[in-house]
Amino acid sequence: MSLKRTAFFNIHKNLGAKLVDFAGFEMPVQYESIVKEHLAVRESVGVFDVSHMGEVEVSGDGAFEFLQNLTTNDISKLNPNGVQYSAMCNENGGIIDDLLVYNMNDKYMLVINASNIDKDLSWMREQADSNVTISDISDSTSLLAVQGRHSLNVLRKICGVDLSGLKYYTFTEGSIEGIPVLISRTGYTGEEIGFELYFSSDVDTSEKIWKVLFDAGSEFDIKPVGLGARDTLRLEFAYRLYGNDMDETTNPIEAGLGWITKLSKGNFIGSEAISAVKDRGISRKLVGFIIDGRLPARHGYEVYKDGIKTGYVTSGSLSPVLQKNIGLAYVNKDNSEIGGTIEINIRGKMASAEIVKTPFIN
Repeated sequence: MSLKRTAFFNIHKNLGAKLVDFAGFEMPVQYESIVKEHLAVRESVGVFDVSHMGEVEVSGDGAFEFLQNLTTNDISKLNPNGVQYSAMCNENGGIIDDLLVYNMNDKYMLVINASNIDKDLSWMREQADSNVTISDISDSTSLLAVQGRHSLNVLRKICGVDLSGLKYYTFTEGSIEGIPVLISRTGYTGEEIGFELYFSSDVDTSEKIWKVLFDAGSEFDIKPVGLGARDTLRLEFAYRLYGNDMDETTNPIEAGLGWITKLSKGNFIGSEAISAVKDRGISRKLVGFIIDGRLPARHGYEVYKDGIKTGYVTSGSLSPVLQKNIGLAYVNKDNSEIGGTIEINIRGKMASAEIVKTPFIN
């Protein structure tokens, strides 16, 4: 089966990006180097093509009740033009996906993971009744993330709307060169200042916005950023990655997502199972670690405590900011204390690591 391509594919190719299969899309993993792209975001501004992500509109008289039952967070707390981080769980409390919910006044938009689009849509439609309309707009939507301390300085030159007062996890509507754009102050890098831009996936439209962005950002040495640096950036802030740090075998409490799981709002899909986990206590916990050594840990590597297996690594890489190997791992709760040590089997060699408080950087 041929891979899908975003509207920016020709740009990525012309820039010499290394392209890989990611969730069925041919996507840039890096352009120049992961470290240089990572540091561009931390020190100035970078742009990611994340058009592979899924967008789903939910509308109809029953949209609010539907989402309140479908997601773990409390939709009643989501104001118009607000964005909410949340998750969908199955009846057993396992995480089907993590997602963003946009309150667009007369409807909602969900932003879901690319690898889960078909699964998520099927699950949503199973739960919906005739009062709810679910529309997949993924293929008609381009999405660019503009992240880093100078992202506001770049966008204020081209957006036609004042973004200086836009609060974290809210959005507004603007335009770039007459093209309507939804501008959201969100991101997956941990940067205090960052935005995501949603607009038509028409190739000419998308390429025009890319060019305008990079022309406006030239004075800040703006750089294109691939999925490799996107992963290292999110890991420095211990942001979870679906498929690595959580899936349908994990629940929000052990994944450290209790803060988006509002059991007080009443029943929702998975709430009974999650409540039971909370009452009896978790048996394992997702923790952050820093390795004492030069070898990075990777997803699936086994974790030991005093020679006994206690868990496994979910994510790991070099932190370009700390210049240390960091990661996340599920370990038995008894071995999860901050300041404690664990051993990780890295290609047959045992590496010592310290459990640390996350995020890894502030």
